[in-house]
Amino acid sequence: MTGTLLPAIGSGSLVGFSLGLLGGGGSILATPLLLYVVGVSQPHIAIGTGALAVSVNALLNFASHAAKGHVRWRCGLVFAVLGVIGALGGSSLGKAMDGTKLLLLFGLVMLVVAALMARPKPVVPATPRPMDLKMCLATAAIALTTGAASGFFGIGGGFLIVPGLMLATGMPMINAVGTSLLAVSAFGLATAVNYALSGLVDWTLAAEFIFGGLLGGLLGTFVSGRLAAHKNTLNRIFAAVVFVVGAYMIYRSLGTLWTD
Repeated sequence: MTGTLLPAIGSGSLVGFSLGLLGGGGSILATPLLLYVVGVSQPHIAIGTGALAVSVNALLNFASHAAKGHVRWRCGLVFAVLGVIGALGGSSLGKAMDGTKLLLLFGLVMLVVAALMARPKPVVPATPRPMDLKMCLATAAIALTTGAASGFFGIGGGFLIVPGLMLATGMPMINAVGTSLLAVSAFGLATAVNYALSGLVDWTLAAEFIFGGLLGGLLGTFVSGRLAAHKNTLNRIFAAVVFVVGAYMIYRSLGTLWTD
């Protein structure tokens, strides 16, 4: 694909900026940006390429959290391994599905994510749970489910993984965020590998997108410290953007289905 350098770097920068500024959620814009800004014509290539970019961006953010001691390694590794199984299954199902219908579902998921992001986050005290059979089974079920959703749509899934980890283990949110990035990176990599085996990853485009994500992430992190007091407002603005993009994806997908 030619002529994509600036749109790819710009789109990657936007995703990286939103991740650095808000700490999550931005990766859900990767696929629509690849489709409607960069100009990728095949939905499955956009999803496969976006999954690789999401994986690398999550790994870079994970390194920062790990250095600060925010990662619960045992829970994170177990969650990631089990979730990868779900991601491989979900991405295989996604590859087999008609691209237009997959994008329609993707748009609906974006509306749900927007609604979740717009809601105020209640302060819930952390209540660590004992490492018993019940907790292990709950962790396994949530990991498989979130991994499957992540693989099916080619998204990071942090908005599912963070509350899932808190629900299953009772760990504090800061640890859930740091630990979730290990899972997000693993899920994205598993999805990207599965798509790559079918020739559905544009490696050059992924590299351009990732490079843009690095630049945007640095700027987003820099700005985040200065706008920390406005985090809720920023979240609501971003939620509105996600909602509009999701609605546009639904509109485009329905239009394609009706004309077929």
